[in-house]
Parts: sequence; structure tokens; C-alpha cells
Amino acid sequence: MEAFLRALLPRVLPEGRTFEVHTFQGKSDLLGKLEARLRGYAAWLPPDWRVLVVVDRDDDDCRELKLRLEEITQRAGLLSRSRADSGSWQIVNRIAIEELEAWYFGDWEAVRAIYPRVAPSIPQRQGLRDPDAIAGGTWEAFERVMRKHGYFKGGLRKIEVARAIGAEIEPARNRSGSFQAFHQAVAEALV
Repeated sequence: MEAFLRALLPRVLPEGRTFEVHTFQGKSDLLGKLEARLRGYAAWLPPDWRVLVVVDRDDDDCRELKLRLEEITQRAGLLSRSRADSGSWQIVNRIAIEELEAWYFGDWEAVRAIYPRVAPSIPQRQGLRDPDAIAGGTWEAFERVMRKHGYFKGGLRKIEVARAIGAEIEPARNRSGSFQAFHQAVAEALV
């Protein structure tokens, strides 16, 4: 996710806007340390700064994961977008459903720009039509497609792929609902 965001955000943020990506050692590390980090932010966060938390859903129930993130946010003393009456929110919690790779399936043109041997018809195939409903793991499905077309015979190089696709994705054409929710939050953070 870090490599993807570092490639994507400079392209979608207006000139002069900055960002920082803070990583964790996986979802359990994030969930275990998030409240303490957010408490620290609550003590000094300027009114025009926004925090976006992005986590893969993996096998978790989406609603339960979102509720857990919202509860952590509230205990830390920050106002989430979900609970704000207006644009006065400080933090938004977003979930990549099921994983970051679903966002790649959502903009297959971006994938093809980097990996031109992949078939353009992949997103029309049964089981791949809805990027956020791909069963059995989106990174595994992405790896299978890439291998079938002659890429990553030794295994998917996730960071390399994230960086490359993050530099190509066009938010307006991405069909992933979870990507669109993330992108909308980024846009709202700029207002």
C-alpha cells in the first residue's frame, strides 16, 4: 500500500499539497498501535490536516472492521468523516476490499499500460467483473492472471507492481467501489 500511495498521491494532489505515509507491519500491527498513534495526533493536529487510514479487508467482515476503526478513532479523540456533521472531520477510515490488488482490477487499462501482454478482456471474465467481489484472494487472482500472460514466473513482486500501477491508475476510470470511496475521501480532504 505504501508504494502504491507514494506513486498515486503526487499525481492526484494539487501542487503544494503534501502527504506522509506511515506504515505498519501488517493489519494486526496497525490495529494494535493505531489508537496510540491517533491519540498523539489528536494532541497537535492542525485544523486543516486530514488523516486517512487505509487497511485491507482480507477475510474480515467489512462492517465489523469499519466499526472497529471508528471506535479506535473515537477513543483517540478524533472526529471521523462518518461522524462529522460537515467538512470538519479529521480522519477517514477506508478499507481496500478485499486487498489492494482489487484496485488494480478496477483500472485494467493501467495494468495493461505496464504489462501489455495481459488480455484486455480480463475484467469481463466471470469472477473478475466486480473488482471488490473477487473470491479467493485478489492478489492471488492477480498473480494467476499475470503468470498466465508471462509475467512474474518467480512470484508476484508486490512492491514493484504497486509502485508501477500506482503511477498509472486514473481514479475516474477505476471500477472498484472501495477505490472510489478512498479517492472521494482524498478529494474531500483537499477542500
